[in-house]
Amino acid sequence: MSATDVIAARRRKAGREPFTGMKRLLPWLVAVAFFMEALDTTILNTAVPAISRSLDVTPLAMKAALSCYTLSLAVFIPISGWMADRFGTRRVFASAIGLFTLSSLLCGLSRNIEFLVACRIVQGCGGAMMLPVGRLALLRFFSKIDRVRALSFVAVPGLVGPMLGPVVGGLIVSALNWRFIFFVNIPIGLAGLYLVGRYLPDYRDADKRPFDTAGFLLFGGGIALLSYVLEVFGEHTLSAAGVAGLLAVSFVLLTAYGVHTARAARPLMQLSLFRIRTFSTAVIGGFFTRLGIGGLPFLLPLLYQIGLGLPPAVSGLLIMPQAFGAISMKFIVPRILERFNYRPVLLTNTIVLVCFLAAFSTFGHGTPLWLIAIQAYLYGGLTSLQYTCMNTMAYVDTPERQASSATSIANTAQQMSVSFGVALAAMVAALFLPDHARANPDQMISGLHHAFWVLGGFTILSTALFLRLKPGDSVTGSGERDAELA
Repeated sequence: MSATDVIAARRRKAGREPFTGMKRLLPWLVAVAFFMEALDTTILNTAVPAISRSLDVTPLAMKAALSCYTLSLAVFIPISGWMADRFGTRRVFASAIGLFTLSSLLCGLSRNIEFLVACRIVQGCGGAMMLPVGRLALLRFFSKIDRVRALSFVAVPGLVGPMLGPVVGGLIVSALNWRFIFFVNIPIGLAGLYLVGRYLPDYRDADKRPFDTAGFLLFGGGIALLSYVLEVFGEHTLSAAGVAGLLAVSFVLLTAYGVHTARAARPLMQLSLFRIRTFSTAVIGGFFTRLGIGGLPFLLPLLYQIGLGLPPAVSGLLIMPQAFGAISMKFIVPRILERFNYRPVLLTNTIVLVCFLAAFSTFGHGTPLWLIAIQAYLYGGLTSLQYTCMNTMAYVDTPERQASSATSIANTAQQMSVSFGVALAAMVAALFLPDHARANPDQMISGLHHAFWVLGGFTILSTALFLRLKPGDSVTGSGERDAELA
């Protein structure tokens, strides 16, 4: 028996099959789709001036093209689980990639802002289906022991895509034309369609539950209003009374959805999943974690460009090491979790992550660029470990029949936490940065330093949730039933 056969036999005995064939291809297929979706959240940012000139609109009018994509994601993610159960993961995932690819082509062919906004909404609908359905396919294909490796692999595009977006967008606009920002998705999407049709497993629920129309309208309306308020936060496009009114309506709709879920026989999303300790800890703890660190990509360019006076290209390069750190960490996350389990890893990593977040407050005019790059690399690795722990822990005790609802809830919470994180960062920065400080680099640096400490304080709150975990909570499950779910 060869050495390779011996290793494979040991892995089978331990319950971990080697990633070969389908097991190797499926995570790559899902990761590519995730990368397309994640990249599109930020790739337009650097192209706004060029697109506004081409479409003959003001740069501020481009806000609609940016915000409608995230709004569409927030609205349509909740129905992705029901779609996969009803029509099958292969058909829904293929339709999502096809819709995303077609809408990308139409976005690139847009001749006016109205058509571009409409196509971006459709693009967001496709992206909303790709993320949860792809993750659902992985959950149902891989055993619990292998899920950590698979999910840690496909989590990297979600971290790397938003970081690469501004850089890739800037390069495309400089070298080609802004329309190629959308056209670049076409060959990737076509290849993805071929691979999905040929290799993606098709899972569906034999029990064809009816669509919860009332639940979708209540939850979708509440989330859409809440997302809109977060998108326009701090831009003075709405009065304080208008913002308060929209928040009140959103709260009423979401509360009504909670009441509806308690009474409905087959609700859109099973909120009873929050009775599972590991699931609720992962989702709620992850929300508070992302609430603190989610605004860092918004604040760092301000620190580098306005505070330290660095060119935009250098600013982008200083953020890039975070992506490399995230990629490097994915190779060792499974071993870390198998060795130490969730509780000690999350408690320790959260504290260290907060320390690194606070360390950004030490950066000033005399800080060497190499030190900033090292800090970014290590921070990216810690963030990758944190996200992978939370993403995988959400499913370790979730019953198989509830997997689709769990992915919908988890992905909706993640999408909202990112929006909340940016809004929180903007609010905190505004508290420490008076209007006249915008032209003063020293005051900008001082204000952002305070903001980093405040965001670190929000992040540390998640440790209170992680204390609920038990030492035995591992990648194979807690070994107990936290709740008896219908």
